[in-house]
Amino acid sequence: MTTPANDSSLTAAESAVDHAVTQIALRKLDPDVPTPERAHRGDAGVDLRAAEDITLQPGERALVGTGIAIALPLGMVGLVHPRSGLAFKQGLTVLNTPGTIDADYRGEIKVCLLNTDRETPIEITRGMRIAQLVVQKVELPEFVVVDELDETVRGEGGYGSSGVH
Repeated sequence: MTTPANDSSLTAAESAVDHAVTQIALRKLDPDVPTPERAHRGDAGVDLRAAEDITLQPGERALVGTGIAIALPLGMVGLVHPRSGLAFKQGLTVLNTPGTIDADYRGEIKVCLLNTDRETPIEITRGMRIAQLVVQKVELPEFVVVDELDETVRGEGGYGSSGVH
């Protein structure tokens, strides 16, 4: 049996990490849309594909179905991010970046896409890779109301408080 520790095709960094793979239940709502997969072994995200054809005019946004639904375990979250190549080359991005898929959501994953190009429409075709899904562990803290917060050097310094240089 090949494990990450003894697989000769792995890099030194990959073989140093030996961890169990979390399995996520996935329901194909559209059997013709490919199952999400990583383009490369070490990619954090899997590619999500469009389940429909749509043309986004300059500045237009649309909610695009992916044809899949997932069941994340409690304590995990799915984060939908833009694909860097589409964002750079065509100006296609995910509007509510990152889109959040909670552990108890069971509906179709949909991606809110935005064409940021000022002149050129973007053709989204069925099966096209439109976004990436990163699944990670998430803390589920309990908030406690207090009268005062502890003091820090930063205090209430927010937007722009550290300057630009």
